[in-house]
Amino acid sequence: MEIIKTILTEWEERNFPDILARDLDISKYVSLKLNKILVLNGFRRVGKTYILLGEIRELLKKYSKKEVVYLNFEDERIPLKREFLSNLIPEIIRVNGEVPKFLFLDEIQNFPGWSKWLRRVYDLYPKIRFFVTGSSSKMSMSQIPTELRGRYLLNRVFPLSFSEFLKFKGFNEEINENKLINLFESYLVSGGLPEIVLTEKENNLEIVKSYYSSVVNRDLIETYAIRNKESMKAILNLLLDSTSYSYNKLYNSLKSLQYEIGKNTLSEYINFIEDSFFMFSIPIFSYKIKNRIQYPKKNYFIDNVFLSKISSNFSNNYGRLYENLVAINLLKGEDEFFYWKNEKNEEVDFVIKKGVKIRELIQVCYDLRDEETLNREVRALLKASKDLKCKKLIILNRDREEVLKKEWFGIKRDIEFIPLWKWCLKRGGFRK
Repeated sequence: MEIIKTILTEWEERNFPDILARDLDISKYVSLKLNKILVLNGFRRVGKTYILLGEIRELLKKYSKKEVVYLNFEDERIPLKREFLSNLIPEIIRVNGEVPKFLFLDEIQNFPGWSKWLRRVYDLYPKIRFFVTGSSSKMSMSQIPTELRGRYLLNRVFPLSFSEFLKFKGFNEEINENKLINLFESYLVSGGLPEIVLTEKENNLEIVKSYYSSVVNRDLIETYAIRNKESMKAILNLLLDSTSYSYNKLYNSLKSLQYEIGKNTLSEYINFIEDSFFMFSIPIFSYKIKNRIQYPKKNYFIDNVFLSKISSNFSNNYGRLYENLVAINLLKGEDEFFYWKNEKNEEVDFVIKKGVKIRELIQVCYDLRDEETLNREVRALLKASKDLKCKKLIILNRDREEVLKKEWFGIKRDIEFIPLWKWCLKRGGFRK
């Protein structure tokens, strides 16, 4: 096939830009004795390709480009036909004269029959190390195709952590606190998508708009062959402007705006949005599954820049940016997390559950200078602490750092106040 030959020729001639290291190091998978397919998944533009190219660059210090082969399946010249995949490796061998040692397959998930093909060539060519990326939850732990089970290792890629953001901005660990706080304010609003971080601020809006357009048109409308395009766009707008949703409320809002959509279709569309990694939802904490399903869910987005630049309801709502950033950091971990709410509508933002145990309760509040606000946040934490029998209580905020000892209805608790920028640095492994 001529297109494969052309792509391989271009690959031979390709030069690499300087690549900044991410915290996710995939080099360890190269030397594993047990050969597994390494899968990188996550939202588009979070840097999956960047991570692949960083590893390729290191491999090319030892191997040739005939031994290390990279293909981007979003290349518009590649026909979305099974025949292309069937002929791919035999054609690579014919053109290069040898079996590649490493094969990097970028954004393969929308190719027809990709998983069965990958299973077949993985078994047929046991000496090839396969590295695969995808921007869909079709490659998530819960939805990876059956034929690949037991044959892959999965790593989810996220936007830059605050620690990575500092590295990308050229700062080392010798930064004074005032500078760190100023950089965090920038990170909070502009987010951690690598291209945006490395681009001049005045160009950011156009880049964010193009990313959002790709989500709407490519990852949703095209991928899922959505006919009711305007309803999908309206759902996205409503979700971006909301901090929580229920299907009934969303359905009624769409109906009042004259959008024709059924409840089943609405549910399906929200699943598609989450499958694209653009948004994720957390349920209320309850031991009853019925309550988790019936109560509204809180919704968060993969990067703060979509809230600050795309949401029409943002208006310098730093409290929402704080909470969204905490949710992203929690999503990177292995623990389950929920929100808590009682019959008086008192709420705790995050309930962290490890196994059967409630490990910690986290309240997020940008500004605690108002006494009424402080008392409200503390009171909700104490009530949730009693209800859930959890002693580790944290309030993430802008600048307050102390441990507050409180006694409430005979219960003594320590509440730890932590500036969010410090919490983010600690989770990213950055030492000041």
